[in-house]
Amino acid sequence: MAFSADERLYLGAEAEVWRGTWMGQPAVRKQRRLRSWRHPDLDDRLGRRRMLAEARLMVRLYKSGLNIPVLYDCDIKEQQLVMSNVPGRPLIELLNDDSIDDVTMMKHLQSAGYSIRMLHRQAIVHGDLSTNNIMITPSGEAVLIDFGLAKIEFETELYGIDLHVLFEILGASHPHRENAMEAVLQGYKQCEQDLGTAEKTPGGDPVCMEDVIERFDLIRTRVRYHG
Repeated sequence: MAFSADERLYLGAEAEVWRGTWMGQPAVRKQRRLRSWRHPDLDDRLGRRRMLAEARLMVRLYKSGLNIPVLYDCDIKEQQLVMSNVPGRPLIELLNDDSIDDVTMMKHLQSAGYSIRMLHRQAIVHGDLSTNNIMITPSGEAVLIDFGLAKIEFETELYGIDLHVLFEILGASHPHRENAMEAVLQGYKQCEQDLGTAEKTPGGDPVCMEDVIERFDLIRTRVRYHG
């Protein structure tokens, strides 16, 4: 794999992410980490299966027109993915940057909602919609990253949970950004208005936008009641 590492961006329990170059192009390498508490053979099989699933989803999403990192290389044996480096800043950094006014921030959040609905229209849930996994490019476009927990689904509940994860993070970590989730939902709805009803995917009809938002509201009510 012709990747030259320059800077480590992230070290987590599941993977290590480095910025560098691949064949002269700015790139990012995602290296899966061994889980020592598992039997080595089982860990190797699970790791290869998950990385292959992530690579396939990235190819599917890119072909669908969703703005995500371009997959450059996939080494199943070494459990590495190399993809294009997305220019810009993570949404979490922008939310914490007090120099960014509320009007601009609302546009970034609406763009995030738009991209999330683009993902959901492909019958794919992200599984980890944190503000770390949404990049905002210099032009203000939201790009979703890290599809390690993403999967094809047709269950409304899981799409509502996708939105609720982001809602909880926005409320807990960025309470000073008022109406943040409302802006995300505005973008989510705008996507459907611009593109019309989601087309059938190879596995079936994606969950419609109205049902996802209704389930999100239900989940929010359940959590508030039990909390």
